[in-house]
Amino acid sequence: MPRQSIQKYLNNKYLAYLIAGLFLLISILLGISIGTVSVPVPTILHIFLAQIFGWIPLDKIDPMYVSIVMDIRLPRVILSGLVGASLAIAGAAFQGLLRNPLADPYTLGVSSGASVGAVLTLFLNIALPIIGTFTLPLLSILCSFLTIFFVLAFARKIERSMRVETIILTGIIFSSFLGALISLMIALTGDELRQIIGWLLGSVSMRGWEYIKIILPFSIVGSGILFLNAKELNAMSFGEERAHHLGVNVQKRKLIVLTAGSILTGAAVAVSGTIGFVGLVIPHLVRIVWGPDHKHLLPLSVLIGGGFLILADLVSRTMISPTELPIGVITAIIGAPVFAIILIERKRMERRG
Repeated sequence: MPRQSIQKYLNNKYLAYLIAGLFLLISILLGISIGTVSVPVPTILHIFLAQIFGWIPLDKIDPMYVSIVMDIRLPRVILSGLVGASLAIAGAAFQGLLRNPLADPYTLGVSSGASVGAVLTLFLNIALPIIGTFTLPLLSILCSFLTIFFVLAFARKIERSMRVETIILTGIIFSSFLGALISLMIALTGDELRQIIGWLLGSVSMRGWEYIKIILPFSIVGSGILFLNAKELNAMSFGEERAHHLGVNVQKRKLIVLTAGSILTGAAVAVSGTIGFVGLVIPHLVRIVWGPDHKHLLPLSVLIGGGFLILADLVSRTMISPTELPIGVITAIIGAPVFAIILIERKRMERRG
């Protein structure tokens, strides 16, 4: 099939959502089915219909299968999907806002800020009254928001126009500094060392429904804010001056988008640790395949990002079973070469154009 015909099919947004939705659905079924004990897909569907919808009895299903699906694999799959979706949509928003494919929660220092908040919580064993289990995500979000605030303030101090390159370089500087703070806390850590190191490598292992309850409200709020600002992101992707002429309050919208991205990143980092390349590669890939319109780019990034991290987690726990690899290692191994290929292809297309 000619390249133009393929692109014509890909540009069909209904087909795009169908492909992305099927990818997520297949990822979920594979994530639940495959493991030390394999659970057949018909059995999974039977358990869902019985446990979630109450349509059919569970008499003929082995209780072991029910426990594996509902207590172990389903919460893990949902959590990895939420983390992947949160990082992907945050990366898509940052890339659109800053008009740079290299912008993501990590290059801007947001993830490092969230990591400092989480490591501080673990290091000092902080538990705020009333909010309880939400202490970790709230402090992560607060630190991620403070980081992006200082990055922008510092970039503005260097250059009042706050060029994209200046913001990204400032983010890298802050990320390096915060990484040094994390290393210092690790060096001073006693009994919490294993917990902090394990958390920093990135994982969704041994996290039940309570972790889903932690990330879910922040994912919904952060994603909802970005969806509502899709039109403004489209305008700002052409440049702040042009967006201003189109009637967009650039400073206000920039703050809203950065806040929403910080909420998503902080919550994701709080429950899973540092998982790289999802917010960088997934939105970039979606943009190449289905275009830069944020009305579609954001929801498609959610679907593809969620499915991608579910599959990455599946690989991390089955590659050298029964030992589990950190999921951050898998995303880096997959993401780095994929992003390199994307950049090479992009440069090749620019030369042809």
